[in-house]
Order: sequence, then structure tokens, then C-alpha cells
Amino acid sequence: MLVLSRKPNESIIIGDNIEVKIVEVRGEQVKLGITAPRDIPVHRKEVYESIHKQNLNAVQKKHTNLEKFSNIFKKKKGPSQ
Repeated sequence: MLVLSRKPNESIIIGDNIEVKIVEVRGEQVKLGITAPRDIPVHRKEVYESIHKQNLNAVQKKHTNLEKFSNIFKKKKGPSQ
């Protein structure tokens, strides 16, 4: 992990098009301003983890539903098929 020290109104640049600026420091809280292209999602970590978890759950449910659907067709096939 790269650790950088910055003061209010100072920035870091990530790649060619992402800027993270220290807007304010008050006690233990730091306010960041992030400038990034619209096609790059920016989330707080807890929000990102929640989205990731929901996506995993959706994929698992979809897989389970496909198995149930497949089993329905297997049961309907008779000995002549």
C-alpha cells in the first residue's frame, strides 16, 4: 500500500484522469473530493462490498433457479424420449 501525506487543498493523481483532493480535515474526519470520468464507478468501500455481495447472491440464485428449471424438464421426459 502506498501511503501519502497531503494537506487540505492538495491532491493526488491516479492514472491520467482521476484526481483525489483533500477538501477538509476536521478531527479524525477527512473529506475527499474525487474527480473521475463518469464511466469509472466511485463508491465508499462498505457500499462497494454490499453491491458485490448482492451480485454474488443474485448469481447463486439464478444458478439454483436454472437447476430447478432443468430438473422439471428431466422429469417430464418419458421412456420414449
